[in-house]
Amino acid sequence: MSDRISQRVASVPPSGIRRFFDIAATMPDVISLGIGEPDFVTPDAIRNAGVASLQRGETRYTSNSGTIELRRAVAAKLAALYGVSYDPETELLITVGVSEALYLAMTAILDPGDEVIVPQPCFVAYTAEVTFAGGVPVPIPTYVETQFQVTAQQIEAAITPRTKALLIGYPNNPTGAVMSHERMVEIAAVAQKHDLIVLSDEIYDRLVYGVQHTCVPALPGMKERTILLGGLSKNYAMTGWRIGYAAAPADLLAAMRKVHQFTIMSAPTTGQVAGVVALSDPAAEDAVQAMIASYDRRRRLIVKGLNEIGLDCFEPQGAFYAFPSVQKSGMSDEEFANGLLQEEHVAVVPGNAFGVGGDGYVRCSYATATEKLEQALEKMYRFMRRHG
Repeated sequence: MSDRISQRVASVPPSGIRRFFDIAATMPDVISLGIGEPDFVTPDAIRNAGVASLQRGETRYTSNSGTIELRRAVAAKLAALYGVSYDPETELLITVGVSEALYLAMTAILDPGDEVIVPQPCFVAYTAEVTFAGGVPVPIPTYVETQFQVTAQQIEAAITPRTKALLIGYPNNPTGAVMSHERMVEIAAVAQKHDLIVLSDEIYDRLVYGVQHTCVPALPGMKERTILLGGLSKNYAMTGWRIGYAAAPADLLAAMRKVHQFTIMSAPTTGQVAGVVALSDPAAEDAVQAMIASYDRRRRLIVKGLNEIGLDCFEPQGAFYAFPSVQKSGMSDEEFANGLLQEEHVAVVPGNAFGVGGDGYVRCSYATATEKLEQALEKMYRFMRRHG
């Protein structure tokens, strides 16, 4: 290992997702079920607001915290959806996507050696961000038998004197799991008992199907110990606009803002103006509801298709991912994903890229056109006929 690179950075392997995308990019006619972003264009009302902002010449930095208009819009939306109240002046920070908010949170709360419990499978950045901040990720697996929902008992068993925080993300990437209200209440009780900070990544909060999302800081006694991470990328098809936010108690938020001041300055101005419209314009909300309905139709299509071809798949209730088992293929998840890509030009992501509990599964995004999903399922059927 070169001494030019810090050990904490060198110890983190490259993203398993990115490796498959790099291979797929060299091949013609690949159907990708690997991309974790909406296939919709940002709704008209939101795009028009961004264009108008540029035409007005609004191209300067904003406040480090973000525009007060957007912070007020975020506060109003959280209050309307979940009944949780945040002060836009002291408890909200606009960030460059949720990824920056996660980085800020880890940097603000962790000292070297502090442990963070991370249920897995999870978004690939979680354990990396803990490590980059000098902390120690403590992964615990979730299982299909509990619908990939971590339990309070698992969390409590992983707590040590060095445990500082719990990092959870529901609705979940990559499994599509949604945490039940009852289980989240039990987890909240453990966090309070052991005085843990909870970092709750709720970027997919609106993308749920037939169930209700539980907002962690809205639970009794949880707002004062929760850093809520959210944003506009997934719900509003605004991935390229790079607008996220953190909502947290004033002392934690101030520490995060300090890191933000010295690293980023402010989130993109155009995106912030458009974000106000995303959160407040009825036309934007109508577009969100239409996208949710479309995702739900595709969700049912892909889950039914995967189960019919022998790739057992539990029913995901959130986000836009299916997480089928490849056990009946007789292959590992890496072998399956490689073979499917090489033989049928369909890209999926091996489950082991998402940590413990992901082995033997692959992530399939259904944020793609229905026609493409149907073609991908046909190709996967052919692949399973040869190998299953």
